[in-house]
Parts: sequence; structure tokens; C-alpha cells
Amino acid sequence: MDYEKIAPVMGLLWSPIAAVTTSWQGKDNAQIAVAIGGASIVADIPRVVVQLYKTNFSHDQVFNSRAFALCFMRQDQTDLVRRLGFVSGREQDKLAKVPFERRVTGSPVLTGSLGYFDCRVINAMDGGDMTVFLADVVDGGMLSDGEPLYWRHMRTVVPQEWLDEWDRKIQGEITISRRVMHDIRPNVWMLS
Repeated sequence: MDYEKIAPVMGLLWSPIAAVTTSWQGKDNAQIAVAIGGASIVADIPRVVVQLYKTNFSHDQVFNSRAFALCFMRQDQTDLVRRLGFVSGREQDKLAKVPFERRVTGSPVLTGSLGYFDCRVINAMDGGDMTVFLADVVDGGMLSDGEPLYWRHMRTVVPQEWLDEWDRKIQGEITISRRVMHDIRPNVWMLS
């Protein structure tokens, strides 16, 4: 397969940048979502899917708490994307200086974000290197004016030093993913 030919089409799948926030056993955390998407065409039963890599601190928190919030970033929030997406919550409290409120699930909702969904996990699928969480949206709304931030826009406005930092980080993650992404447990994961 010609992967160079596929790459531009795969880029069309990138969603708006959103922080995934969660809280488990008194520890709040946030990360930048790799992939999110709508998962319902029924307006009064809104659902989303979120893909979280198993190596991320937030993964186990979402898995155990069965709740998260999606906080969509505005185009002027690239600094927040760097703060939440370039380091691990194992290393520092990423929300220490970020204003947030708790909503229905208890997950932090970033008050300065464009908008949010507060979500309760209803199922998950093992993807080898990541888990795809299916969640009911139990609360949400717009929080500010502005345009949503997408990766292709962010890459054009941040300093080259940030891009280099991101590329080093993602290369390490790709190395791990290559090793484990075919190790998929085909069992059904259900909440008890």
C-alpha cells in the first residue's frame, strides 16, 4: 500500500482539538484528544466516541471513573494545547492554573474553552495501543465565542520549536504503538 498517497486523506479525519478532562480518586487530569467523533444521529440521545492511548495517564482515569468531559479549544488557545498535550499528568498537575468547574459527572470543564460535553462512558473497544470509549453526553454547551482549533491550523501558527517538540513526543508514541497495536482483546467490555 502506498502510505504517502493515503496520508492526505487520513488527514481529513482529524477532528477539532479538544481536551479530555477527567477525575479519579481525587486526581484531576487533562490531555488533548487524538480523535473524537459524534456517535448518534438521534438529537435527544447524543453520544460521542473518544480514542485514548493506553500509555496516557488519562486513559486509566477515564476507564476507572467511567466519565470525562470534552472541552473544545478555540483558535487562540494553542498555549493550552501545549500545556495539556505535550506532557503527562503523571509528571505534573496540568490543571493547576487552568480555571474549571465540575458539572454532572464531576469531570473538570475548562471554563475558557469554546464549548464542552460532559460524558458518561457506556462501553469501550480495545484497539491494541488505545481504547475507543463510547459515551452518552449528559450535559454540554457553548462557553465562549470563537472558531474551533484544528491541527492543520495549529501547525501553521505555533513556533517551530513547538512543532519539533511535538514531533519528538509523537515519534516515541508511534514506536510504542507499532509494538502493541495488533494486540487486541476481542472480548466485549461492558460496565457492571
